Amino acid sequence: MAVNRQILLVETPKGKLAPEHFKLQNGEMPKAKDGEVLLRNRYISLDAANRAWMQGATYREAVGAGSVMAGGAVAEVVESKAPGFEPGDLVFADTGWQDYAALPAKRLLKVPKIEPMTNLLSIYGIAGLTAYFGLLHVGQPKEGETVVVSAAAGSVGSIVGQIAKIKGCRIVGIAGGKGKCDWLKSELGFNEAVDYKSGAVFKSLKAACPQGIDVYFDNVGGEIFEACLAQMRNRGRIVCCGAISAYDGPAPTSGPRGVPGLIVVKRLRVEGFIVMDFYDQSMKAIAELMAWVNAGKLKVQEDVIDGLENAPKALIGLLAGENRGKRMVKVV
Repeated sequence: MAVNRQILLVETPKGKLAPEHFKLQNGEMPKAKDGEVLLRNRYISLDAANRAWMQGATYREAVGAGSVMAGGAVAEVVESKAPGFEPGDLVFADTGWQDYAALPAKRLLKVPKIEPMTNLLSIYGIAGLTAYFGLLHVGQPKEGETVVVSAAAGSVGSIVGQIAKIKGCRIVGIAGGKGKCDWLKSELGFNEAVDYKSGAVFKSLKAACPQGIDVYFDNVGGEIFEACLAQMRNRGRIVCCGAISAYDGPAPTSGPRGVPGLIVVKRLRVEGFIVMDFYDQSMKAIAELMAWVNAGKLKVQEDVIDGLENAPKALIGLLAGENRGKRMVKVV
């Protein structure tokens, strides 16, 4: 008989996320009801947003203590009691951190069978689509403009920079550590990279962007957002994708200073977005991303961790900036 391993969030963190906030248990094997599909998880997506969900309701309900840790995954259909799904089909769904899940068919997004399957979570999944729509639809970069992206060595940031390069922009990445900064320039084609761990972000950014910033793709918020805001050019665009600096720990007691005045004087556009807003256009985006990958213009960087039991440690490491590219957990 199959066992359904589950990882529970046993306590809501008040400070830094730690292994003791999670517990691995053997749960009941779910059964599909009419209109539902029984799924077996293959790869679980790890995202900074996982931590934000523990703090309260966002674009989804909060993850409460005692519940299966929430998370999206690429899963395989085991049994279907809903039209349109057959055993062996692959779907993307919010299955949670467990081996099996039974979900209503309306909550599933069927995905094509692509090799390697991991690409369905990276370049053709959450990371790639977030980068694509956030940069091109929200940021609207023009050829010759300077684009800056924070968390540039991460799953979304590394793709944002490469797409901006494809579109003829000058691209500057902000990342933690000399190794990541060197990698951005030598492997991904970034023009410049700023090491935020150097302690001189504003000065380094000024040197890397002497004419100012046209588009800033923000994944972190906090002091880095503040440093970029001050260097935006007139009619610049700020794409608000995430705020990882505020996720893992106490809520910040103050925000960036001088925001309203700078936005008005420089006529800036500051816009947040959620990738699900654009899912109706995802097939067109995937086709273009695939063309860039096949032409060698877009490199795919993935960080795959083996074993469901290692998901908590892997998420903690992601929040600490361990990963390069898209981090995920291989379940089977």
